[in-house]
Amino acid sequence: MPGSGSRTGFGSGALPVTYGGWQSERSGFMGRLSGAGFALVVGGCVLILTPINLGSWTAALVCLPPAAVLFVLAFGRVLGLSAEEWIGLAVRHQINVATRRNIFQSGAFAPRSRATGRQPTDLPGVLSRLRFLEAPDGLGGDLGVSHDPVVNTYTAVARITFPGLALVDSDRQTARVAAWAGFLRGFCTEDSPIVRIAVHQRCLPDDGAALRSWTGRHLAADAPEEAVAALTELMEGAGPAATTRETYLSVTLSASRARTAVKGAGGGQAGAAAVLVRELHAMYGSLSSASLQIVEWLAPRALAQVVRTAYDPEAQLMLATRNAAAQAPDWQGLEPGVIPELAGPAYAETDWGTYRHDGAWTVSYQIRTWPQSDVYATFLQPLLRPRRNARRSLSIVYEPIGPRRARQDLAREKAKRESARKLRAKTGRDESADELLEAQKARAQDVARAAGQGVVRLTAVLAVTVTDPGELETACAELQADAAASGLELRRMWGAQDAGFAAAALPLGQGLPDRRIGF
Repeated sequence: MPGSGSRTGFGSGALPVTYGGWQSERSGFMGRLSGAGFALVVGGCVLILTPINLGSWTAALVCLPPAAVLFVLAFGRVLGLSAEEWIGLAVRHQINVATRRNIFQSGAFAPRSRATGRQPTDLPGVLSRLRFLEAPDGLGGDLGVSHDPVVNTYTAVARITFPGLALVDSDRQTARVAAWAGFLRGFCTEDSPIVRIAVHQRCLPDDGAALRSWTGRHLAADAPEEAVAALTELMEGAGPAATTRETYLSVTLSASRARTAVKGAGGGQAGAAAVLVRELHAMYGSLSSASLQIVEWLAPRALAQVVRTAYDPEAQLMLATRNAAAQAPDWQGLEPGVIPELAGPAYAETDWGTYRHDGAWTVSYQIRTWPQSDVYATFLQPLLRPRRNARRSLSIVYEPIGPRRARQDLAREKAKRESARKLRAKTGRDESADELLEAQKARAQDVARAAGQGVVRLTAVLAVTVTDPGELETACAELQADAAASGLELRRMWGAQDAGFAAAALPLGQGLPDRRIGF
């Protein structure tokens, strides 16, 4: 659910709104236990009951120690994960290392498509199933669409600009946040074909290519040499200290949920792309109300460039220089962007805690815990502070939930909490302050849903990328310090750094798994 707001007074008379109410998702086969954890508990109970049934102290000495180990594996948690989850990650990673599946090399010899004669987009890991398609955008141009044939989804990516919240008054902040919440709420319907919306922002050093290209085209032939030298020195000195931010909005359509509309538009990939374009045009008004301005919906070459520069930061300068030069009327070189077949890295390697791709190293984090207290709308601002030695990326992925499912999910969560409360009362254990606060948040969330608010699932992932491995841990420490200042608890994505990179560093709407519902 978009964060609920409350007003907080200050002596100056301003009344900025604070936001809170984030609820951690409880998913598991039985309560908070996964299927493996539940099996461990059952095994521990069997071991405990065995000596009781046998009435043997010898059997007790043999069975109780392994039973204790099984319970520790099931219920013990380190850095937010249970012991059996850590074991699963470690085993899977070691199998990948032993079979060299943690290493990716670009498929120069990949088989070509029989239909087109072209090689498919070659991406590593969880992105290997994606295909970049080209579709008309309805305005005379081309739209790049990321197609996932496994789950039958189609994703379009827009480059957007946003005036920000830091330098505006509290009323305008509140209006912009409320407009964004209204935009998300518009997709919380039973029949909405849009299943995922993601906001991606990356902060990276400004290469200055656009400025140099513009200066070169507008520099007078008779300009004084002293002035040209001074201007050149100024640009070279300011370039390394400058940073830029890129913001992207990705919208994902489920062809399965829009089956009727896709069939009416001609069916197949072309029909799904046509329905997606129709949905994109319909959201212009609500995006403008939230002060989000769409610069462009990325064409296939532009989308491939965004992916390519994430994998290979060194290519940023070359591509920016070429794109700036391509704006000249007499340009006869390559088109701006990158062909989709070259979007992926030439080499990538997944280690236990880092991800190496081409000439860069990345560490990805998941936001494990959101602020427990109410915060201001600008609380995420420290995460993307400019850093000269590192690139930072942040992806926030939303999944709108329809009213019927939202009611069922909240009712299920309420029933779980009531059962846990009654069990604690029977055992004589008082409720902790954390449990009382969670119950209050759940009640407030249900009241807001009944009043017409939308409910969404969301996750956020962060990535920090460096080109010098000696600076990696310093950059990670700076990111964690900034996250702590925002009231966030991060968890390094041990054993899943390739999946973390795909979610955090690329604006492709990845990173939010299906919810696992148990008993």
